[in-house]
Amino acid sequence: MVESEPRPGRRALFVYIGLVVVPVVAAIILLGQGEGGAGVAAAKEATGPSLAQLLLAITVVVGACKMVGWLAQRIGQPAVIGEVTAGILLGPSVLGALWPSGAAVLIPKAAVPQLNVVAQLGVIFFVFLAGLELDTRLLRGRGRLALVVSHVSIALPFLLGVGLAMVAYTRFGAGGGFLPFALFFGVSMSITALPVLVRILHEIGLFRSEIGVVALTCAVVDDVTAWSLLALVIALTTASSLFGVVLTVVLTAAFVALLGLVVRPLLRKFVAGAPAVRLHRVAPLSVVGVLICAMATEWIGVHAMFGAFVFGVVFPRDNPVATWLHDKAGGLTTALMLPLFFAYSGLRTDLGLLSGGGAWLWCGAILLVAVAGKFGGSALAARAVGENWNRSLQVGALMNCRGLTELVVLNIGLDLGVLSPTLFTMLVIMALVSTAMAAPMATWFARRDGQNVVDFLGRTSERAAA
Repeated sequence: MVESEPRPGRRALFVYIGLVVVPVVAAIILLGQGEGGAGVAAAKEATGPSLAQLLLAITVVVGACKMVGWLAQRIGQPAVIGEVTAGILLGPSVLGALWPSGAAVLIPKAAVPQLNVVAQLGVIFFVFLAGLELDTRLLRGRGRLALVVSHVSIALPFLLGVGLAMVAYTRFGAGGGFLPFALFFGVSMSITALPVLVRILHEIGLFRSEIGVVALTCAVVDDVTAWSLLALVIALTTASSLFGVVLTVVLTAAFVALLGLVVRPLLRKFVAGAPAVRLHRVAPLSVVGVLICAMATEWIGVHAMFGAFVFGVVFPRDNPVATWLHDKAGGLTTALMLPLFFAYSGLRTDLGLLSGGGAWLWCGAILLVAVAGKFGGSALAARAVGENWNRSLQVGALMNCRGLTELVVLNIGLDLGVLSPTLFTMLVIMALVSTAMAAPMATWFARRDGQNVVDFLGRTSERAAA
């Protein structure tokens, strides 16, 4: 009897097993022999976390920031307070202390540097948009008030910060020398967060009021002065000699002059000559301009954010390109990149370092000096140039909000080795508390002055009842 040939389906199965499965299994066995297995494991470890791990970390961070930010808004605080708090909750202070194994899975240590890269891009675009929203027309007719209040609100807290640094250096100095330590300490006391201030004024209904315009005008001058001062401090900190400091300052001044005198007129022609049909081509080139300016100042030695900020200041406003940048770049920055920066700051904030009553006393002293210098100095200056006490105290309360801008400064100080992790944690707490004070205090003083403002807590209660 003649045996029948295998059916076509069975023949294909035999061929697949013999020529596909067997070679693959043999190849895996050979690759696992000798040093090959160890080499693959080492290469995997060197490349950092997998894409799935990184995406999980981003999902956890963004989700937590948005949820806690929403809760902060429900109790009358700007979302940035909740977003920064979410970052601290995800760090070693809470999640890392209560559930170390879970924290290692949700946000692996190997993923933190990659999160930081995206976060730094977020900071660059954030300061660009801050410069883009900085309306210098507010200065018209209010030059004296803005100059006096803003510079007093920088000079007085800076002086108090340097004075406190003289006492704190022996305990919290990070080894970078007293001069950089004192300079960063002073700058951290002097910051006002303009974008957060704009959000607070919108939410309490004072954005278009007279006192709101006064506060914004002062914050505009404050922002420009503070960023310039920070650039100078970084130059003094990073330069290895007096010649290096002078060279950095000269190159920075040349960069600003180039953008103001050459790039700004070219941008006006470039943006004005961009019809709507070519908007999708022109606007992305503006993003390239942000990155080039950031790269230039990073190379000069005054940090990438300064170049992005100056480019935002010189960029033409009230045009389709600026609107596109605000909507597209701003949406991506606030939705994704900045929450990663908050988380990165939170991962570096360890409340466990503040062990003992002495550390918390130092934290209270830093908060007291910061509020006295910024709130008190701004209020006294506004009163001296003719505002009544209630309006002067409103200006002081609003100028006292530090927000994200303060976190940018603190992270730079920590990266440069000027601020110790303990002092960094104390200053982060100061930034959160002083920012949280702004809206309630401004609202309370506005009511005393007879202004119509939004009552956050009342609004929240009405929504809850509804």
